[in-house]
Amino acid sequence: MTDASTLFDAAIIGGGPAGLAAAIALAQAGARTALVARRLPYADNRTTALLGASVELLESLDVWPRCKDKAAALEVMRLVDDTGRLFRAPEVRFACHEIGLEAFGYNIDNRSLMLALEARAADFANLVRFDDEAENVVVEADDVAIRTASGQFLTARLVVGADGRHSLCREAAGIAVTRRELTQTALTFNVSHARPHRNVSTEFHTPHGPCVFVPLPGNRSSVVWVSAPAEAERLRGSSDEELSAAIEKQSHSILGRMTVEPGRNLFPLAIERPASFARDRIALVGEAAHVVPPIGAQGLNLGLRDAADIARLAGEAIASGEDPGASEVLNRYDRARRPDILSRTFVIDIANRSLLNDFLPLQPVRAVGMHLLGAIGPLRRLAMREGLTPTWRR
Repeated sequence: MTDASTLFDAAIIGGGPAGLAAAIALAQAGARTALVARRLPYADNRTTALLGASVELLESLDVWPRCKDKAAALEVMRLVDDTGRLFRAPEVRFACHEIGLEAFGYNIDNRSLMLALEARAADFANLVRFDDEAENVVVEADDVAIRTASGQFLTARLVVGADGRHSLCREAAGIAVTRRELTQTALTFNVSHARPHRNVSTEFHTPHGPCVFVPLPGNRSSVVWVSAPAEAERLRGSSDEELSAAIEKQSHSILGRMTVEPGRNLFPLAIERPASFARDRIALVGEAAHVVPPIGAQGLNLGLRDAADIARLAGEAIASGEDPGASEVLNRYDRARRPDILSRTFVIDIANRSLLNDFLPLQPVRAVGMHLLGAIGPLRRLAMREGLTPTWRR
């Protein structure tokens, strides 16, 4: 018989932004919640571009007021064809005021975001933190049994797997995943620059992938530079002076002289999609549910929408006396997430393939498509709205 003190309505495994957001949202919905995740110092310098719906979620969780002063607004997004091909697309600019917004979203360093999430999570008496890693997850008829690395035991009627690409929860639920490794690697780092960015995010499309400059507070930007794996390794190993010169050249000096800040990270790119997003009392969120290339800032924004949906559906189930881990609830979650995740993955994949494909007849097709997107107001405004929030979520 399960000890009532270790039986939870929901247990979240994984303490990244998506996992913490899910834990806070579930606790705020009244669920007796466990969070199984080590408290680790968040020392790297990566950043996240939070788009409209993600900011709204963080506001509703009382997280955003704790960190918004560390963020830079994203008011304009520029797409620049830098492929050097015979047929190149014209520059496309998306401006937030065109759809009545003050900003598309905000770019924030992950450390500040995590500190705000951790601080908010500590406010809830019904959110119990297990500062440990899950070592074993076993699905049973009425609950899920979890054993941690230090030998602690707990059970939950619903488990939210926020434990990344190599998800223990996904494996426990027997959910198969389709993986496709891409011959691309993302190098991330931050730069300071001589000219102000004026809250404009610029994405250069190169033959090897995008190179994106996203505003940070002050005359600083975060950079995601996608290239061939060997080139990414070479750039990471270059001196500060060499990388500063290389990224300034790649940017066509739009922000003036650039100086690379300490801290560089490499990420081999892939596309991953599980066969289902929930099964056997386990719901997947974040990179356990989807892995996509860093195009259009969709990765964590998808993960936060996962967190919002599972918290809403589980909260509704608990409020109406239902089992939050019942198959009916998980089926609702799968139906809620499937169109969003699959459509975003498809669009990102096609956009990425169009950069990598040298087939000459496809070049004018891409160029014409970008021209229409930039020239036709209603189409451009539709693309902006869909990029922020899918139609079915409004």
